[in-house]
Amino acid sequence: MSNSVDGRSVTSKLAAILRTFSSGQAHSLSDVARSADIPVSTAHRLVTELVEWGFLDRAADKRYCVGGLLTQLGANVWHVPRIQSQAEQVLDDLAAAVRSTVRFGVLDGQTLKCLERRPHPNGPARSEACRLPVHATAVGKALLAYAEPAAINDVVRRGLRRYTDATIVTGTALRRDLALVRMNQLAWCRQEFETETWSIATPVFAGGGRAVAALEVSVSGAAAQYRLPAVQPAIVVAGRALSRQFAANRTLPGRRIAGAAEIERAAMLHDRLA
Repeated sequence: MSNSVDGRSVTSKLAAILRTFSSGQAHSLSDVARSADIPVSTAHRLVTELVEWGFLDRAADKRYCVGGLLTQLGANVWHVPRIQSQAEQVLDDLAAAVRSTVRFGVLDGQTLKCLERRPHPNGPARSEACRLPVHATAVGKALLAYAEPAAINDVVRRGLRRYTDATIVTGTALRRDLALVRMNQLAWCRQEFETETWSIATPVFAGGGRAVAALEVSVSGAAAQYRLPAVQPAIVVAGRALSRQFAANRTLPGRRIAGAAEIERAAMLHDRLA
């Protein structure tokens, strides 16, 4: 945008106005003008436009506060780099604890977007991104259980693809499984996506009890079903640790997530049970 007569661009003035509301408090027009170091007339014109766009709201006492659009933008985007950073740390700890494939998933339309760690005998765990079906995976059911009823109905309406003989392919059976997930905060997948592969997942909550993601441990092999209960303690403490971080929203990217020591203690329990 072009510069005004005082040498400041309109963009810089808008940024200064929005910074005024970073504390979440309401401010009068004169407060805004003083904080942004602009004339009251200029503040009135720009604040009026921000209200019209939904970035700010005008209260009954004529003070201004953060608007619905700005709140929505913050809720939608704050977690993108932060979630990935925290999730990768937890996946590393969880993979080391259980020495099996671990995943962190978020809903993306009708499918799951996942970060995955696969153990490697000759080096660090292999990492990759993948997409998985919602209804045929433990991580998917852990998330779908807390989705809106309309979202669950949409998944059923689009059809439940069969991947193995054990895949859930009816809405009744799927809803029964989701009800159990809500009761126990644990989801199980018993050879529903791949034969001889069993998985367990737990939802990850943000503030207000919203399930925003899920963690999964997947075990393969002829004895997979007998090994899976042994990894349950590790995934439970990992999910709780990550939920605390998301709810607090205080962890900085790169900082080791609180709860890693709990995951390591769960690893010791896993070794005794395995």
